[in-house]
Amino acid sequence: MPRRLLLLVVLIALVGGAAFAQRGRSRRPALDVEVQGNTPYDGRFVFVRLKYNASFGRWGNWIGDGGLPWSHDYPDGEIHFSKILEELTFLDTRTDGSNILAIDDPELFNYPVAYMAEPGHWGITPPEAAALRKYVLKGGFLIFDDFRGRDWENLQDQMRVALPEARWQELDGTARVFHAFFEIPDPETLAAPYGGLPPSYWGLYENNDPRRRLMAIANVNNDISEYWQFSDTGIAPVDLTNEAYKFGVNYVIYALTH
Repeated sequence: MPRRLLLLVVLIALVGGAAFAQRGRSRRPALDVEVQGNTPYDGRFVFVRLKYNASFGRWGNWIGDGGLPWSHDYPDGEIHFSKILEELTFLDTRTDGSNILAIDDPELFNYPVAYMAEPGHWGITPPEAAALRKYVLKGGFLIFDDFRGRDWENLQDQMRVALPEARWQELDGTARVFHAFFEIPDPETLAAPYGGLPPSYWGLYENNDPRRRLMAIANVNNDISEYWQFSDTGIAPVDLTNEAYKFGVNYVIYALTH
């Protein structure tokens, strides 16, 4: 087994330990962003989660699972992933949480990678559109995750406001992002943790040219942060959480090197 892959399997086991013995244990309570806390910019790599206004519908008005859509898998997803990133790479990484930022917060420009969950509930505002456009054109990288079905149509609609000239292109195993750290020759083989529709991966390139920099990636019909969140419970097999971590590591390393 390649050394990187072996190390990743070991680290996943260490994130939560005694995986199947913990099946069904209660998750930590949902936390308010003011409690979890943003950290001032200090040069470390920080997982940034984007927040947005969403119609509440059946969602509770709190932060974390079952709460606001943009907060799904928070905070365990990013805590677990950041620990993996810290151990596998030379990045100096914050490992105790994430920074949660509004899309039009000027602080976003301090961080090269930003993550959005459940973009099917996102309705972009004019200030967000202007800020997001500047962010990606200046070198920022966007990850869209945890959505399915018609949510994909909504994501395309919202991004069309910020980047009307951009065209989503389907990514296969030849895309450079899938070879930035780990080799992921068949990305479609990572099925969503809740099953259902077949996954696919789509990206926005500078000038719509696949030879240029990838500015955003969308995990359509998938939810890699769900695997991260529950990687310490045994709910999902280790090989699947292993693969989900590889996607995240590749996204970050690609963003920092392109």
